[in-house]
Amino acid sequence: MSDRRDPAAEATPLLSRRGLLQAGGLGVLGLGLPQLFRARAAARASGSPAGPPPLRSCIMIFFYGGPSHLDTWDMKPDAPAEVRGEFRPIATTVPGVRVCEHLPRMARLMHKVAVVRGMHHGTRNHDSACTQTFTGRPLFRGDTENFSAVGESLAPPSYGAMLSYVRRRQPVELAHAALPFFIRNLFPPPGQAGGFLGAVHDPFLTRGDPNTRTYRADTLRLSEGITRERLERRAGLQNALDRGGSPNRSVETYYEKAFRLLRSEAVRRALDIEQEPLSVRERYGLTWAGLKYPEDNITPELRPALPLRGQNLLLARRLVEIGVPFVNVYDFQVQGANWDTHAQGFERLKGYLLAPADQALSALIEDLDQRGLLETTLVVALGEFGRTPKINKSAGRDHWPGCYSALLAGAGVRGGTVHGSSDRIGAYPASNPVTPGDLAATIFWRFGIDPATEIQDGIGRPYRLAEGEPIRRLFGDGSS
Repeated sequence: MSDRRDPAAEATPLLSRRGLLQAGGLGVLGLGLPQLFRARAAARASGSPAGPPPLRSCIMIFFYGGPSHLDTWDMKPDAPAEVRGEFRPIATTVPGVRVCEHLPRMARLMHKVAVVRGMHHGTRNHDSACTQTFTGRPLFRGDTENFSAVGESLAPPSYGAMLSYVRRRQPVELAHAALPFFIRNLFPPPGQAGGFLGAVHDPFLTRGDPNTRTYRADTLRLSEGITRERLERRAGLQNALDRGGSPNRSVETYYEKAFRLLRSEAVRRALDIEQEPLSVRERYGLTWAGLKYPEDNITPELRPALPLRGQNLLLARRLVEIGVPFVNVYDFQVQGANWDTHAQGFERLKGYLLAPADQALSALIEDLDQRGLLETTLVVALGEFGRTPKINKSAGRDHWPGCYSALLAGAGVRGGTVHGSSDRIGAYPASNPVTPGDLAATIFWRFGIDPATEIQDGIGRPYRLAEGEPIRRLFGDGSS
């Protein structure tokens, strides 16, 4: 239709890259304060909306399995014992805001963090809830389990894929990356691929080696068993096909992207995590000694890989430094031991889940802040849902999408803010409810992109980038 909007043309940042360059420069290490002040002055002079500058990057940390909001960020110490659980709340750097006793590092950083306590949706199964978390919209197939959306051409596209699509005329070397917790070649959760926008917008996938704590570059298609050597051979074959007039341009585009990324010097340097000082790697978490694992959850084979939880966040910071706009980080493996605490919940949270997450997340926020990257990098941390208010007979909690919590930091977030609330037992939002669609709209809005921007699937059906509304109050704007 002739009146359809061009999403690439409409996806105009609040302050353009050229404007930033003219205002003082955008280096690979982010805006310094003098440059930032000049950029803001330039924005005011050009009539751009007031407020924090648009995002440069977003790091989305996903706690696979669904952490219990009642045992982390939204505790109910006055509720009955079968609701409040075993853990005690502790004070934070924000008066009146208390969190779980097993999150002491984050408690000391709450003045830099906003907590959204009214997240909710209606999806109870992991795979479909993962899709909502990474795309802002329900899985088209409904509330299903054991579904892999990797490579699924009709699945909703991820945030990173949509960002890559609307900015396709402003190409960057690496639009978005995915950092899975890697054990036995397990796929990352569904919802993180290009979906109906096509494989060319799939994320760049990295794989962590649990034995060496190092990383190698990959792509979604390579995760099916295609080695780099095979890819290079395919490059030669593709060149031959090109000379003969290959009819499949989408496949050509995909492989061109894969070849370019695997040969990228900037990406290679970013993945060389061993160049980081040992003290920095240890701050994020480099060992698993001292953690306690219930025998039926953490096998000896799995234990050496646990430091990848912290190293993934360090790698995310390194990718942001080279200008990657969107990075997904999966905190735990998809199957087996993870945040899905149906049984032995408190033992698992206290034994190996909370402490490493507390260490790595706090390290990321502090590291970004010290390097001048936090002001232009949005950090989002959440699971696909929360847990039931009532503790079950196995000393755990079950799936509960009716209410859960999300954390945001950086990029103009008002630190120390608690947005929304839950009822007295944490079952449902009591004020300011937030949906995955609202979170999606917030992310795109902070990138300077209208959430109503239209994208289209392969047969031309239109979709909004996000169905919700931005949570402007988190960023000092009380208009919504």
